[in-house]
Amino acid sequence: MAYYTDETLRNFGFKHIGCNVKISDKASIYNPEQIEIGDYSRIDDFCVISGKIQIGKFVHIAPMCLVAGGEKGLVIEDFVGFAYGVQVFTQSDDYSGKTMTNPNIPKKFKNEKKEPILIKKHSIVGAGSIIMPGVVLNEGTSIGAMSLVRKSTEAWSIYLGNPAKRLKDRSRDLLELEKQFLEEFKIQNNLI
Repeated sequence: MAYYTDETLRNFGFKHIGCNVKISDKASIYNPEQIEIGDYSRIDDFCVISGKIQIGKFVHIAPMCLVAGGEKGLVIEDFVGFAYGVQVFTQSDDYSGKTMTNPNIPKKFKNEKKEPILIKKHSIVGAGSIIMPGVVLNEGTSIGAMSLVRKSTEAWSIYLGNPAKRLKDRSRDLLELEKQFLEEFKIQNNLI
């Protein structure tokens, strides 16, 4: 996988770009002036990233993800991971047939749902899952592959299905691992 150079990333015109950010040269970035990316985050091949988005530190977005912040915005906190093919939408057309749809139609003929999304620290979203407008994935949420998330989640819980349903609690053991990781990271990178 080939990544853009630091210089190229600076020239994109991002609202903010952290250090050691890796973005595949096969990813598509739209509206970079609205996008903030934290340190040590990575966006892989064939991703589409657009709209108002804040990405935290140590975030990984795997190949073929669609991350659409739209007008209302998407916040992805630290240590979040999206597996292959995850789709995140902050806006959606009205599919009832009562209004027209698609971006080629003027706003007065449509009834789009536009709501922000918040994905909190240590959440992980499985391959092929979809997150819909207005959802909050609370801290430590785990979404199983091929799930449709239309409602906000409970912290430290595992969800699966269409629609996504809570299965059980998720372990918090990784919080201790986070502390160890950050200590080792500081030492290895002379940040102490």
